[in-house]
Amino acid sequence: MKTTPLLSAVLATSALSSFAGDVKWKTIQLTNEFHAEGAACGDFNKDGKNDIVYGPYWWEGPDFQKRHQIYDGKPFDPRGYSKNFFAYTPDLNKDGWADVLILGFPGDVSYWFANPQGKEGNWQRHDILKVTDNESPHWSDITGDGKPEIVCSTGGFFGYASPAEDPTKEWLFTKISPNVGVQRFTHGLGIGDVNGDKRPDLLEKTGWWEQPADPRTQPEWKHHKMEFSGPGGAQMFAQDFDGDGDQDVLTSLAAHGYGLAWYERAGEGWVKQDIMPGDPNAQTGPRYSELHALDVADFNGDGVQDFVTGKRFWSHAPKQDGTGGEPGTHDPAVVYWYEVKPGKANGKAEFIPHLIHDNSGVGTQVTAADVDGNGVPDVVVGNKKGAFVHLGTR
Repeated sequence: MKTTPLLSAVLATSALSSFAGDVKWKTIQLTNEFHAEGAACGDFNKDGKNDIVYGPYWWEGPDFQKRHQIYDGKPFDPRGYSKNFFAYTPDLNKDGWADVLILGFPGDVSYWFANPQGKEGNWQRHDILKVTDNESPHWSDITGDGKPEIVCSTGGFFGYASPAEDPTKEWLFTKISPNVGVQRFTHGLGIGDVNGDKRPDLLEKTGWWEQPADPRTQPEWKHHKMEFSGPGGAQMFAQDFDGDGDQDVLTSLAAHGYGLAWYERAGEGWVKQDIMPGDPNAQTGPRYSELHALDVADFNGDGVQDFVTGKRFWSHAPKQDGTGGEPGTHDPAVVYWYEVKPGKANGKAEFIPHLIHDNSGVGTQVTAADVDGNGVPDVVVGNKKGAFVHLGTR
């Protein structure tokens, strides 16, 4: 275990931001090294306090000063890419200790590390899915059996991978679509009950795939065509945003450009409602690009799911001379949470942006979870600027 000098300095200077939507924020930077494009929380030492995992390390909560190694790993060049895009913390071997599941670079292998139950030293790695395509895979229960799966695409097929009876062995990938030609770098994916039949459906940029009543007799799910985003965004969510009783869809419009929208369900069709227009010159609300990660949580405690997103810092890095990169690549790496206010009277919804931080951004993953146990969702970030935890209080 060790204390990182940067963390000590940040802790000494960290300050609370102003109140925003009844939530105030304290930001702690764990490291400025680039190890991964995602981070997560879990109680790895069973002390009742959440810890944070980012790349090859985990930091002990609640102060995040002690760092432990999970595997041997050196920092990546922030002008390139990491091999670690998403982190989750399930207990995969059911021994009572939180493990670490990693979804790596798109198209590469997924694997997990078994918690050594309090012992120091590297954790044992298990490779479990040879190819995990899409830039926004999920660890979520898409089958409705109470057990999460890796939801992704592989070899052109959408589907999900379930743990084997022995979770250290290769997991079974179940196809839900024909080969529709999706590639390893396809953007935009989500899970949600779109049609209100109590069964999770799969969302992607060209539409949604309806889960049948019995997938055993109808293994191929029905595709409902709808262009939610042309180039594709990030994680997608189905939620009744306007409070009219049916499910709407939330998505960023371009993971490497501008745009954030919700699609209002109108009968069998959809009506696009801009939250942040795709036009970079539009003057409504905050303007930032590279919205490559989203997550949902009830930040202000009003019983309505809000969401968090932000700018993925250097999704495609500029050249050494500063040219290139993506639109807005040199703008501040902001993180915002959006307060959702359903407009039950007029069938509309209001999305109120609140700045969390302006120098951390998101990666391909942003995690909204109650890290410190105070009942308010916090935000965990890992990206090319390092690792951060934004602690919220009301």
